[in-house]
Formats: sequence, C-alpha cells, structure tokens
Amino acid sequence: QVSLVESGGGLVQAGGSLRLSCVADTWRFTIYSMSWYRQPPGKQREFVATVDSSSNTDYDDSVKGRFTISRDNAKNTIYLQMDSVKPEDTGVYYCNAKRVISSYWGQGTQVWVTV
Repeated sequence: QVSLVESGGGLVQAGGSLRLSCVADTWRFTIYSMSWYRQPPGKQREFVATVDSSSNTDYDDSVKGRFTISRDNAKNTIYLQMDSVKPEDTGVYYCNAKRVISSYWGQGTQVWVTV
C-alpha cells in the first residue's frame, strides 16, 4: 500500500502559476511511475502528466509547454509546476503511483483558475 498526499492547490488568476506537490509514503518510491490527473467540474478524471522511474516525462497535449512534472526521489515527492494557467485548468488534481497492476491515488487538491 502506498499513501499519497497532495498539496499546493488553491485559487490563481489566469496567466499565473501554481506548484503542486505529492508526497508518497513508501520506501520503494523509485520503482513507481508517478502521474498527475485532474477532474474538472462535472467531468471525468483525465490524464495530465507522468514521470517514470527513469524520469522520462509525458504530457497531455492540453498542458504541453505550460506544465512541468518532476520528481525528487530523495524526498519521495513529485511536483507539478503549472504556468500560464487557464480557466479550463480548474479541477481537483490527483496524484497517482503505478507499477505493473498496482495503482494508488491520493485524495486530491483543488485548483481554481479565475479569469
């Protein structure tokens, strides 16, 4: 079992920046691919970005060039740097840890982007 705790959400104006963090409670953090997902109001959860155990990254097209995912293995933490945010980035942001068939989720952190 992996416990994940997100933080850093809040209210931000369009065009601004926000940094989300996710701390994983596991001594095997480095073996997990770590991702961010989000759930906009009234919509299904959707993929945002991922960083694998080799620090290779991938992004949804909607956030490419604006968001940056990174991991700090010494701190069991991943980050999502959100720049040039848009109102459509509003939602609950969830952290996910995955390896083979195991998948764990955090409770989420809310992000509101105002015009």
